[in-house]
Amino acid sequence: MRKTGILIFCLTCIVLGYFTFTLYKKAFTSERDLPAASDGQEVKYRLVLITQELETPFWDKAGIAAREQARKSGASLEVWGSYGKNQEEFLKKLEIAIQSKVDGIIVQGLDTQEFKDLAKIKAAFYGIPIITVANDVPKSESLRKTYVGSDQYLAGQLIAEQLLDDMGHEGKVILMGDKHKEYYQQQRLDGIHEVLKDYPNIQTVYAETTDVREEIIAATQNMLNQNPDTDSFVAIKANIAGAMIHEIGRRSLVEPYYIYSFDDGPDSISLLTQGKLDGIIEQSPEKMGSLSAELILKWLRDEEVPLKSDGYLTDIRILKALEKK
Repeated sequence: MRKTGILIFCLTCIVLGYFTFTLYKKAFTSERDLPAASDGQEVKYRLVLITQELETPFWDKAGIAAREQARKSGASLEVWGSYGKNQEEFLKKLEIAIQSKVDGIIVQGLDTQEFKDLAKIKAAFYGIPIITVANDVPKSESLRKTYVGSDQYLAGQLIAEQLLDDMGHEGKVILMGDKHKEYYQQQRLDGIHEVLKDYPNIQTVYAETTDVREEIIAATQNMLNQNPDTDSFVAIKANIAGAMIHEIGRRSLVEPYYIYSFDDGPDSISLLTQGKLDGIIEQSPEKMGSLSAELILKWLRDEEVPLKSDGYLTDIRILKALEKK
């Protein structure tokens, strides 16, 4: 009986010793695997950048720059999001980030009530700062700390000025955008109209569509049927440019039309290189990524509080097809 008790005691010690060693090893490994700052210290802040357009040239550049800036500043940053403007998946990722209680969120603004509720109520409840990047939302409706990105109103003005240089001071222009005019799209439109309002011989027609390729094609067909005297197309939302140009090319030659868009679409640069776009607004995604990471960390460290509510604007310029070639 005594031997049995000793045996049980020894087995218990072995089992406890094994679990103690395992737990110690796990703790050591987890500690070792934490992202480290450049000076070798542990990361203090966890950040996420969330976009609706993962694995596109524009957002790849923004994400790489944001991650590198965070690393230099002793923080970790992960890039989350959805593919192809999947809003449901995008909002789910934003909610997960909030529930995970990350230290800061950099996010592509989405002008919907669901997004604003998450930013204004849930993120604010947990005290998580949000910075919008590339696409803004009205600051009063989201409680975002600041915006980092292009002056979209100015971008619209630059497109209109280039159109005047290329087409002249008379003609018909189709402006193609989303049925739900997000805030950044409305700013682009306002900029275009501000320039063109002084030219009475230029007529603009707004065409509504969605991100669905078939609907973009149908909207383009409809515009060409109703407006056979069209001289120019502007894809206000860059994601629709590819399908729009495809349909124009199927119906007639692309060359006679003056066609413009922005560089934040998945195929904007390739369309420009092929000469199917006459010009695009070239933005600064790398600067957007690095500056947004820098600013959110400054806010977290009380180094810059408050951040400028009107935002931090990054450089833009018109890029012509001949320049890219």
